[in-house]
Amino acid sequence: QVQLVESGGGLVQAGGSLRLSCAASGRTFISYAMGWFRQAQGKEREFVATIRWSGGRPYYADSVKGRFAASRDNVKNTVYLQMNSLKPEDTAVYYCAASKDYCSGDGCYDEVGEYDYWGQGTQVTVSS
Repeated sequence: QVQLVESGGGLVQAGGSLRLSCAASGRTFISYAMGWFRQAQGKEREFVATIRWSGGRPYYADSVKGRFAASRDNVKNTVYLQMNSLKPEDTAVYYCAASKDYCSGDGCYDEVGEYDYWGQGTQVTVSS
């Protein structure tokens, strides 16, 4: 009933930019927030960014603050992740996720366990 599809990954040189998209679909789809996570080879999945459908400030991991920006299109049920000034350490599979739970404040939507639906991921590789 619910499907999340990421796109926009690829190979880019250090200092370059990419924009990822995540399209949500399904008759029963409903969520309060969307999240972006990434998983590098041999490492655990880590939080990147989250954005609420109702507005408010996006929240970012310290490692990407000032370089990445999350945005949304409520009509298209799509969220985006603009990635600038990319570094080799940004290389990972990037996943989008959706949460059905309401939460307020800055301690929300930053852990894997807080999300209910996940996409299949898109590979981002940054060369030096």
